[in-house]
Amino acid sequence: MGSALLPTLRQKREVDAAIRDTLDKVLVLRFGRADAAACLHLDDILAKTSWDVSKFASVALVDMDSEEIQVYIDYFDITLVPATIFFFNAHHMKMDSGTPDHTKWIGSFSSKQDFIDVVEAIFRGAMKGKLIVSCPLPPERIPRFQLIFKDV
Repeated sequence: MGSALLPTLRQKREVDAAIRDTLDKVLVLRFGRADAAACLHLDDILAKTSWDVSKFASVALVDMDSEEIQVYIDYFDITLVPATIFFFNAHHMKMDSGTPDHTKWIGSFSSKQDFIDVVEAIFRGAMKGKLIVSCPLPPERIPRFQLIFKDV
């Protein structure tokens, strides 16, 4: 189910509308499954901080089990959950966190403040016209995964 406080998107048109219609704010999309422990931990952090970042960000959950969402899962090559993807004015925002994949945040955040710091850095970079920003977190608080890319 996800969080009762955050909208859950289950159809492609809902995700398209959220990306298209969120203006002058960072759109945070958490791709995952409601029954995964890491997703539940991240959902808790997102729900608790959504009000704190509401002036410069909107947060939504995307249900990966929905058949219509598979086009996004394939496009962003989401293999590990949770995966958090950021947009600003319909542009995909990337973040250099020292990992091989700059297109998404894989895993959960260590704390609410880490999430706020990341979203704020993305917002500040986007307001300056950047499409990729540097991660403000120290390396020890960035989740590390061994990524294997499909069809490479």
